[in-house]
Formats: sequence, structure tokens, C-alpha cells
Amino acid sequence: MGLNHNNDIIISQSVAILVDGNNIERSIHERCGNEGAMLNFDTLIPKLIVNRSLNRLIYFREGRKISYKLAERLHQNYHGSVRPCHKSADIPLSIHAIQLASKVDTIIIMSGDSDYIELVHHLKSEGVRVEIAAVRETTSSLLKEEADYFHSIIEEDWFILGGRRPMGRSKFKRHPRDGFKTRNEETSTDMQNDEGEESHPSEE
Repeated sequence: MGLNHNNDIIISQSVAILVDGNNIERSIHERCGNEGAMLNFDTLIPKLIVNRSLNRLIYFREGRKISYKLAERLHQNYHGSVRPCHKSADIPLSIHAIQLASKVDTIIIMSGDSDYIELVHHLKSEGVRVEIAAVRETTSSLLKEEADYFHSIIEEDWFILGGRRPMGRSKFKRHPRDGFKTRNEETSTDMQNDEGEESHPSEE
């Protein structure tokens, strides 16, 4: 008896998206040369999820200044949340990923930092599908190779806030881990706190 190709394949996978906010912000700023660039979750999330279900969306960001408007939009549209980190996001993100490993089928890590290679390896050993979403030019090649799939974040996945001036290329330098670090980390962690529709006011 032949296969019935008219039958739809039912996809029942659940997905958690964990975002290293500082890494992604620095990457898209470097890619487009403008500090006003921000992720457009309304176009990016559907591309990452496709026909799967979104279980969790957490945006980790270093620094005390967190966008209230961003947090509200992620909550309202995706039941997501923004988590402030005392230092870099890699440790809290990794802890959450390990905690979620038994609750989801796929974890998408939004970062190009090679620090996540061991986390990806561990999650895969636990039977979790692991995908990476990041700007290709600033993503560790080893991280891409370790992941089950790589989503390239491209120009259509971000937008430029009005009133922001292009930044000088010399402000950013390549970090040995294939990520990007600014010469002034305090400036980097608060770089999205100016006025605008998506400003990052201090968290109350």
C-alpha cells in the first residue's frame, strides 16, 4: 500500500528561546554600524519557531538598565520575560537551559559566543535538539558546527530606532571568543537607554 502524501505531518515539538541580549545587540550594531539597531521579534520569532510551539522566551541582559517597554512587549506577545544579569549572560542562560532540558524538545540559543559550545554539547547529550540563532559574521564557527541547526539573523530581522547616529567602527573590537566586546563595558550594557519608542529606562 503506497504512502498517502496528502496527509499533513503533525509537528508537536516545543521550543524554548534563550537570548544573550548583550551579544546579539553588539553583533547587530557591528553588522549595520548603528547603535540604534534592535531585534524585530515580530518577524524573527515566527521564522525561528515555524510550525512548532513556543514554550519559553527569556531575554538575558547584563546591566541594571533594562527596557521596560521591551519586557512588556515580550510578555504581551510571547509570554516572555527579560532577566537582568549581574555580569555576563552565559552562566544564568546556561543554568536556565539545563533546567528546561527535560521540559522542551528544542532549545534555541540566540548568541554567537563560543562560550556556549560546552552547553550545546551537554544539551544534545541529554536528547535536546539545540539550534543557534545569531549574526553569521560574529558567530563562532565551532558553535555553528556543534549545533543541530544555525539560523542566520539578517538585516530584515532588526530595525533602526529614529534619532540614532551611526557609530564609529573603531568602538568595537573582535573578542577572542568570536563575540564582540566594547572598550567600555558600562557603555555597552547601557547603550540602549536613550529616548525613543524602544528606549531602555531603568527598571523600577
